[in-house]
Amino acid sequence: MEQRSTIRNIKGDDMGDMSEKKSQNKLLERAFNILDSFSLDKKEQTLSELSRAVGLAKSTCHRLVSTLIAFGYLSFDESSKYYSLGPKLFELGSVVYDSISLRKIASQHLNDLLAKVGNKAIALGILEDDEIIYVDRKEDTHNPIKFSTTEVGRHRPPHFGMFGLLFMAHLSDEEVERLLNKYPLGALTAKSITDPAKFKEKLKEVQKLGYSFDDEGAFENLSGVAAAIRDGSNSIVGGVGCSFISASVNDETRQAVISAVCETAGAISRSLSKMVLPKAISGRR
Repeated sequence: MEQRSTIRNIKGDDMGDMSEKKSQNKLLERAFNILDSFSLDKKEQTLSELSRAVGLAKSTCHRLVSTLIAFGYLSFDESSKYYSLGPKLFELGSVVYDSISLRKIASQHLNDLLAKVGNKAIALGILEDDEIIYVDRKEDTHNPIKFSTTEVGRHRPPHFGMFGLLFMAHLSDEEVERLLNKYPLGALTAKSITDPAKFKEKLKEVQKLGYSFDDEGAFENLSGVAAAIRDGSNSIVGGVGCSFISASVNDETRQAVISAVCETAGAISRSLSKMVLPKAISGRR
């Protein structure tokens, strides 16, 4: 008899746990329904409007919205008595945005570019904290010539190579001056631009062309082409670059590479512009 009683108690505990879980799930479902009732056309609602929208009694609805306010998922305006979505949702949206990184969005486009141009190195770069950072690269594994100039994670001065010309061409005159003072130009090769005035002229040329072309200014015998990636607000958030051995291209093939790089930058920009998200890519220009 004692064993049966124990079994009944265990079953009773299990039933209690299941009932509690169902109750918790119901509360979560109701809370999510409240959040889902907001939209671009319905940014603010009174308690009466919320209770009607989710089919709850005002007292039940009030308890739920009070909890959502406490955790930052809803806000309440005392003067108007209207509820709206809270700052916590903006924070979570920002996390979602950052998880859908530029690298993820650009990856297939970079692969497609590599397939078009062949034995060259493709890079994805950003300007962050006054430095160029390479965030991705694509290279033909069968290419006997390996490029170490665009290793992922490598940092470079803001005026360095194809990305330096590209990014600095889209900065204000004051920013260009500040960066050149912070990172003075140096002679890396025989073709490096070391005169600030000539460098600024080169930046104007990049602005007119819509892309940058570095002719052995960063590395001997290596050239590079880069084009800007823009987000939905038309802000530059990165660049696509293609590095190649200078002697491996003629005028015709160089122009084909330039066109392919610009097309790829445009394709990535269009992919970014389709994303309706709460903020620009953190820390990127």
